[in-house]
Amino acid sequence: GGTLDSAAERLPDLVELGVSCVELMPLQPFAGTRNWGYDGVTPRAVHEGYGGPAALQRFVDRAHALGLAVCLDVVYNHLGPEGNYLAEFGPYFTDRHHSSWGDGLDYDGPRSGPVRRLMLGAAVQWVRDFHVDALRLDATHAIQDDGPRHLVAELGSEVRAAAREAGRLVEIVAEDERNERRVLEPPPAGWGCDAVWADDLHHAIHALLTGERERFLADFGGPGELRRALAEGWTWQGEVTRHRGAPRGTDARGLAPARFVTCLQNHDQVGNRARGERIASLVPWPALYPASALVILGSGTPLLFMGEEYGETRPFQFFTSHGDADVARGVSEGRRAEFISTAADVPDPQDPATFERSRLTHRRDGRHGALREHYRRLLALRRKHLTAIAARFPEVEVDGTLVTLRREALVVRANLGPGATAGLGAWGLAVEESDRERADPVDPPHTLTTQEGSGLAP
Repeated sequence: GGTLDSAAERLPDLVELGVSCVELMPLQPFAGTRNWGYDGVTPRAVHEGYGGPAALQRFVDRAHALGLAVCLDVVYNHLGPEGNYLAEFGPYFTDRHHSSWGDGLDYDGPRSGPVRRLMLGAAVQWVRDFHVDALRLDATHAIQDDGPRHLVAELGSEVRAAAREAGRLVEIVAEDERNERRVLEPPPAGWGCDAVWADDLHHAIHALLTGERERFLADFGGPGELRRALAEGWTWQGEVTRHRGAPRGTDARGLAPARFVTCLQNHDQVGNRARGERIASLVPWPALYPASALVILGSGTPLLFMGEEYGETRPFQFFTSHGDADVARGVSEGRRAEFISTAADVPDPQDPATFERSRLTHRRDGRHGALREHYRRLLALRRKHLTAIAARFPEVEVDGTLVTLRREALVVRANLGPGATAGLGAWGLAVEESDRERADPVDPPHTLTTQEGSGLAP
């Protein structure tokens, strides 16, 4: 239905699946009716097309009544290109910093105090007035602040203070592509975030399954990259990468697995492809079973992208509805230029059909229902072993396409290839529990001999 109220109607489905928290992409007002939300221009408002602030309060109340936490994606590294009039009212921007749309926000200049207060107050508002349980900070690597106390560190402090005053717990999650531990380390040395999006596991699995090596995927695709992402959280921890030709990352030792948010797909990795294909449209269907098990039972806090749990095959494409003709043209032309080798096939973000193609089907029939049941059982098994999974990385072995994760009470064996290996058939999966208790079996649309002591065995 395109509103927060209609989205709230789907929340019981997520509870039944075993989800514990739902993340909303940004809700700040943007131009038109269709947008991912990252073109928002009013930091303290809720887009009226979604139902406005009252609808967000109803959504959060409904989620809490069902036992779901709510995480809100917020954007403090830039404002959208249309409807952004802050510069008319004061020195909110500076030419010392730059974003994709021009001058950057002034978080560190001599007149930056009121600018910081605006954004910090906006962050506190979501906790105080809307009762959200977590904030996901978009692209913290692009929040340019050379002052003595980074905006992210101050934001975390103020948000947590507001939460304590209300007797609540709120977490801060950063999206940061640099693999830098200072994002997670406590102040004053670090920013004090609770968790960080860690895309290395996605890249490692995706490159291995698809054979794609474009752009950043050039740094992945081998067994070593996959093993390290599963065993340590980040693949790149200071080494020179092939794609960048420069060092990337820092040492991850001592950081708990729960502090790495991992995924098989997310809005960026799907929607920023030229045609927005989901993983279910790129790999053989049976491959979804072992791949999802490595994310959910592997290392990190797993994030599921909407529709992933039943194998949605409709694309998720980049869509906008700018009314300013110059901005609209720039977005459309820029999108084609980004994928110049396939320009003829790149959907126009401004075309309403691009948005319509991206709607979910919510299928439960046939193989879609079987895959959803697989996800439900994986999440139940994760809850059963949550303490160990969240606190300690597993021992990891990668032998060709066979991946083995070992913890004291749980062993996961997954074959990410089309050929049989070490007792597992093509795209095979087996999970063994040391207490010999068997979880419900998973029955995907292909068969293998169940392993002795296996909890999950295709």
